[in-house]
Amino acid sequence: MANKEPKVLFIDIETSPLVGYSWGTYQQNVLKVLQPSKIISVAWKWAHEDFIHCKALPDYRGYKPGVLNDFKLVQEVWKVLDRADIVVAHHGDSFDIKKLNARFVAYNLNAPTIYQTIDTRKVAFKHFRFDSNSLNDLGQYLGEGKKVETGGFDLWVKCIAGDADAWEKMKIYNVQDVELLHRIYLRLRPFMTNHPNMNIIAGEKDLSCHVCLSHNIQKRGFSITHMGRKQRYQCRDCGSWSSGPYQRANVALR
Repeated sequence: MANKEPKVLFIDIETSPLVGYSWGTYQQNVLKVLQPSKIISVAWKWAHEDFIHCKALPDYRGYKPGVLNDFKLVQEVWKVLDRADIVVAHHGDSFDIKKLNARFVAYNLNAPTIYQTIDTRKVAFKHFRFDSNSLNDLGQYLGEGKKVETGGFDLWVKCIAGDADAWEKMKIYNVQDVELLHRIYLRLRPFMTNHPNMNIIAGEKDLSCHVCLSHNIQKRGFSITHMGRKQRYQCRDCGSWSSGPYQRANVALR
C-alpha cells in the first residue's frame, strides 16, 4: 500500500527574446542587453489530472501592453514546482528548468523543494535513433499529434505589443506542447532505464511497477551474471521492465 501519490508534473515555458544593441543583423555579438529574456507563458499538467493549466502575463493584475513584468507568473510557477516530486519537460534540463531557476534567483526566490527530472529529449537521444528529437517531429513520428502553428516570430512580437488574440494563440500553443509532451512521455516511458523509482517516492510496500505503480506485473525470467541473478518483471500496463533483489550464486566459480 502506497503512503502517497507521487506528484509528476509536465511543464513547458515560453519566453521573450532579449532586447539589446548590435552592429549588424547576422551572427553579431550583442553589445549591450537592454532587457533580458522573460517568462511570458507557462503551461503545466499534473499526471493525476486531465486539466492543463496555463498562465500568461496578461492573466495578472497590473499587466500593461509592451511591459514584460514576469514577477507574478514566476512566483506562481515557483509554487507549482515546489509541490512536484518529478518534473517532465522536453529539453527541460538544458532550457526550461534552467530558465525558470534564472528567473527565481533574479527575484531573490529560494530554490523550490528538490525534485527529480525527466527530459524527454534526452531520453529520445539516448535510447532511439529518430530522424529528429524535436517535440514536434517526435509527435508526428509517433502519431501523437503536432505543435500548433504560430506563424513564426510575429506572434511573439504581437504578444509583446499587447495583442489579445495573439496572447490567446500563445496560450493555445503552450497548452498543446504540454499535451504533446505527456503523450510522448507515455510512449517512451517503457524504454527509460533510469526512470525515477515511483515505489520509493510513494512508500509502496507491495510488489508493484517502479514506473507506474501498477500491481499488474509479470515475472519474465532472470537477469544472469557470473555471481548471481535478479528476477525480471514486466509491467503489463505501462510495459516497463524492473528487477528484484540480487540473488548471489551459492556455487564456486571456475
